[in-house]
Amino acid sequence: MADSRVASRYVKSLLSLAVEQNALEVVHADMQMFDRACHISHEFLTMLRSPIIKHEKKSDILKALFTGKVNPLTLAIIEFLTKKNREPLLPVIAHEFHNAYNEYKGIQKATLTTTFSVDSKLKGEIEAIVKKLSDKKQVELEEKINPELIGGFILNVGDRQIDASIKSKLKTLTLKFSENEYVKEL
Repeated sequence: MADSRVASRYVKSLLSLAVEQNALEVVHADMQMFDRACHISHEFLTMLRSPIIKHEKKSDILKALFTGKVNPLTLAIIEFLTKKNREPLLPVIAHEFHNAYNEYKGIQKATLTTTFSVDSKLKGEIEAIVKKLSDKKQVELEEKINPELIGGFILNVGDRQIDASIKSKLKTLTLKFSENEYVKEL
C-alpha cells in the first residue's frame, strides 16, 4: 500500500513532465516496454527488488539495458529512482503509468471475456456499450477467452461488471431450484 502511494507520486510527476516536454507518447511506450520486461523476465524483476544487489550495480545494469533505447526523460527517472535507492518501485511505476496515461487521454479500459475470439463488428458494438457506460471517447478493450463460460460474455468496465454468461445463468437456476418452496418437508 505504501509502495503504491509513493509510486503514484512518481507517476504523476513523470506524466506531467512528459506532457510538458511533449514526450508523452514516447515515455508511455517506454513504460510499457519496461512493464513487459518485468513480466517476461522474472530474473529482471528479482534483481530490481533484491536487497542483496547493491544499488550501484542495479544502476549499471539499468543503464546498460536502456541507454539509447528509451527517451532521455525515461532514463532520467530510472537514474533518479536508482540514486534514491527506490528501484524496487520501478515495476509499479511502469505499470501504473499506463493507467495514468489512459486517465489523461480519456481512455476507458474494459475487459471482455468470451468463449471465442470476437470479430471486428462485435468488438465495435462492445466498445459502443463501454463508451455509454463510462462517458469516455476512447476504449482500450482487452479480450480474454474462457471456455468455462459455455456461452455469452462477461464485460468489466471500471468497477462495473455485466455478466451475461451461460455459466452464470445456470448457477442462478441451480440456486433457484435448490430453494424450492413447494416441496413440503417432513
